[in-house]
Amino acid sequence: MERPDPQHFQRAGTSLRTLLAQLPLAPFRPRLLDTLQGYDRHRLLTDCAAGFTVGIVALPLAMAFAIASGVKPESGLFTAIIAGFLISALGGSHVQIGGPAGAFIVIVYGIVERHGLANLLISTVLAGGLLFLMGWFRLGALVRYIPVSIVIGFTNGIAVLIALSQLKDLLGLNPGHMPADFVGQLRTLWAHADQVNPLAVGMGLAALALVTLWPRAFAKGGMAPPAWLASKAFRMVARLPGPIVALLLFGVLTALLSLPVDTIGSRFGGIPQGLPTLAWPEFTWEGVRQLFIPTVTIALLGAIESLLCARVADNLTELPRHNPDQELMAQGVANVVTPFFGGIPATGTIARTVTNVRSGATSPVAGMVHALVLLFIVLVAAPLAVHVPLPVLAGILLSVAWNMGEWKAFVHLKQYHYTYRTILVGTFLLTVIFDLTVAVEVGLVLACLFFIYRMSTLFRIESSELPGLPADVRLCRLYGSLFFGAVGKVEDLPEQLPASVKVVVLETSRLISMDTSGLDALVQLQRTLARKQVRLMLCGLNEQPLSLMRRSGRDADTFGPDNVLPDLGAVSASLSAGSAVSGSPGG
Repeated sequence: MERPDPQHFQRAGTSLRTLLAQLPLAPFRPRLLDTLQGYDRHRLLTDCAAGFTVGIVALPLAMAFAIASGVKPESGLFTAIIAGFLISALGGSHVQIGGPAGAFIVIVYGIVERHGLANLLISTVLAGGLLFLMGWFRLGALVRYIPVSIVIGFTNGIAVLIALSQLKDLLGLNPGHMPADFVGQLRTLWAHADQVNPLAVGMGLAALALVTLWPRAFAKGGMAPPAWLASKAFRMVARLPGPIVALLLFGVLTALLSLPVDTIGSRFGGIPQGLPTLAWPEFTWEGVRQLFIPTVTIALLGAIESLLCARVADNLTELPRHNPDQELMAQGVANVVTPFFGGIPATGTIARTVTNVRSGATSPVAGMVHALVLLFIVLVAAPLAVHVPLPVLAGILLSVAWNMGEWKAFVHLKQYHYTYRTILVGTFLLTVIFDLTVAVEVGLVLACLFFIYRMSTLFRIESSELPGLPADVRLCRLYGSLFFGAVGKVEDLPEQLPASVKVVVLETSRLISMDTSGLDALVQLQRTLARKQVRLMLCGLNEQPLSLMRRSGRDADTFGPDNVLPDLGAVSASLSAGSAVSGSPGG
């Protein structure tokens, strides 16, 4: 057996480095480095205050998202701490907050149900690597090309699935095994409908009402408290987020009255009071092969959610716009690191990011502080979590599901074109009935097909006689883009011409672009007309079609030097000089 040549590997390494040097790779430069220039004490205090507020808001959501995803509550907290810190420190946005997101609930639950928790961690690591590569190769801008109808469709579909997943805890049911699919969950809930716990239902609905009404009650112009409540202490309580108030209130009631409802303590045994430990998931090639679809799903959803969230934040602030490639690289690093500490997939979170913006955050420092606040709470107050009722977390997540959906889009559907309605409703139904990957794939295919159809309808050919020349000269003006979806109109042109026509002039000054299929259609048109002894002339070619013809070698050599002219004046002069009589049909 021959020994490998060391110079071969050296040449291969040199070639790889040369290739990477030629690629337009994105530089890894976190936004934090730019924001720290001129950073002062005032901004630090402002960011710390914003980070503290977001940390309080993130506490119940992180636990609720984890429980709804089929994992332990500490997995959500560790994700919010580790991924939240890394996304803020390394990301491309000033104010984006990362962590476990409601959009991942259905995805994570399905992966845990089908492949197990260990494979979820492996999928998350692989998805993190894919996210980093997407940002490194400057693919962040491509996410913006996903049609808004698809985004609304799968967002509303995920919101419905989140709400459905919470009915079990809201109703106080304990079915044991809960399927991951929509139909299976409905059947399971129906089969255990006789086990409904009225106390759990009342507690969950009360928590939902509290979370919904709390911010409105004390907002400017809202319900004013009585005079005896208008104290400084009361005003401080009024500033607490609704989910925190619900957790504290119903947690205390459950502990004092020993209410018969499921709690974090009864189901999970509480939350560890300490830092997460590093653990290596077991990687096997067979396991990785089965995780291709889950990995792509996590990466795709993470990219879409994080960049949509960053765009929302850009519209709410006067700060510089985010860098999508850097944001994806930061999301990738966070999702690679977090699973080794028991975390779940993380992405940008709109609710916490908006809270961060409205709290006055000016830099990524606020997001880093939010992670440190969560870490402090875990180290100090973890034992108190055992009394948190699961119906209360279900009520909080029902509020999240309602707020994340864009339900007005269904009301206004009749105002839009049928293609928009088809894509939105189709993506929504496929997300609910099947899964997100199928929904986005089918939605993108439908969007591409409808786009091709719409673009083909914009291409048109207007036929008329050329003024000042004999009637056997037919002028055809081309409008729009001649591409593979519109070539049928060019192919049908010979059958639409009168038998008396001897010259066809294609005036293309309004032809904005042409692809190789369109060029091939023109060549076939020239050959078809030549067999009928009809001459084809082109004039007014723009730069893009003319450049394509030259690069493919199909300009003067194919159509003839006298048949590719700059404008109609040159055509008239050529035909008036007798080229219509002496020129052969092929040029």
